[in-house]
Amino acid sequence: MINHENGHSRPTYFTIKANDILWFISLSSKVTKYKSIIDKKIEKYGSCKSIMIREIAHEKSVILLQNAFPTLEKYIDHSHIVDGKPLKVIDTLKEEILDNFKYLMALKKEGRNLFFADIDKIKEKMIEEINN
Repeated sequence: MINHENGHSRPTYFTIKANDILWFISLSSKVTKYKSIIDKKIEKYGSCKSIMIREIAHEKSVILLQNAFPTLEKYIDHSHIVDGKPLKVIDTLKEEILDNFKYLMALKKEGRNLFFADIDKIKEKMIEEINN
C-alpha cells in the first residue's frame, strides 16, 4: 500500500502488513541528498539495504527502510489512488523492499539495530492496543 501527502501526487510511504501490524516505511523525494548517503554507506560497508532509490509511480523515490516503524491500519488516513485503485508497487520492487526489511530485522535480532525508531517499544504498544 502506498499513501501520499495531502495535496501532492507523490506517494509518501510504503507499508508491509504482518498480521495486525502495518510496517510504515516512509518515502522521500530528496534523491540527491540520499544518493550521497547511500554512496558513503556502500563505500564503508560494501552495500546499503537501509535506503533504496527506485522508481515509484513514474518518479524516483527514496525508500527509507531505516525509518520504518510499526503502526495499525486505523492510523492510516488513505491510500494513494490511481484510476480508482490503491497504487501498488511492482512485484519485483515489493520483493526487494521485503528482502531488505527482513535483512534489517535479522540484523536487529543479532543486536545491530539500523532502525531510527524504537520499533520494539512501538510494536509492544500496538499489540497492547489490539488486545484491549
